Parts: sequence; C-alpha cells; structure tokens
Amino acid sequence: MEQAKIDFETNKKSFLKIAHKKKQNLDETIHALHHKEFKNRDCLDCANCCKTTSPIFRDVDIKRIAKNLRLKESNFINQYLKMDEDNDWVLKSSPCPFLAMDNKCEIYDVRPLACREYPHTDRKNNYQIAHLTIANSLVCPAVVNIVNEIKIKFN
Repeated sequence: MEQAKIDFETNKKSFLKIAHKKKQNLDETIHALHHKEFKNRDCLDCANCCKTTSPIFRDVDIKRIAKNLRLKESNFINQYLKMDEDNDWVLKSSPCPFLAMDNKCEIYDVRPLACREYPHTDRKNNYQIAHLTIANSLVCPAVVNIVNEIKIKFN
C-alpha cells in the first residue's frame, strides 16, 4: 500500500481522465478486472477497509444491525456512530468495532450496504464514482491493481 500512496496523484490524474473519456467501455473493463481480482483474493488476508475506513450507515442498516444486536436504534447510534460532515452516519472510530481478531466481521450477515458493495468496482456507471475508486486505491490492494490495469488498457 506504500506504493499506492506514492503513485496516488499520478493514478488519480490518469484514472479520472480515463473515466471522463471512456464511459462506454469503462464499466465492462472494470467489472472484468473486478471479477478477475476477487476470484483469487481473500479479503480476510487484509481487511484494511475495516481497519481504516468507515462505511456509511443508512437508516435501514442501523435498524437491521440494531435489531440483530438486540439494541434500540438510538442505543446503537450512541454507542457506535457519529454524524460526519456530509450528514451521514459513520463509525465513531476505526478499526470497525465489529472486526474480529481473525479479520472476520462479527455482523457479516447484517453488515451495511456500503460494506456489501465495497470496493464498489462492480457498480454501474463507474465514471460517476471515479473519485471514490481513486480514494479506495489508498485502502484496498485490489483497487490498486484494478486502477493500474485500467491505466495500461486505456493508455
């Protein structure tokens, strides 16, 4: 991940330029790279996303997780969440309090949608979330590989 930090500005400039110009082919290329990358990757080897960032917790996520933990929604919010500058509910601290020592998620079956979708490289209209993809390249080694492959394919 150190190399990702070193290459960040170059990758950002390159990827954003590609995302802006290549809207039609970008999704299918990123999706193919996503599936290739995660075919043999075990996220439990890293769990860097859970160790360093917070997902957004939507109201439906809060309701589902609180119910699973047998907590009132307000107690769940008070114990685990804070409102960020974008008025989204996020974790008060990292690493995620639901991350076990073996990198497994203790609430995996009820985890937030943002966790289910992470790192978002299999979503539609990737050009619209290019900034998110670049930000995730600082966290997720799979995203670094995807961004690097995109640079090779489109440059």
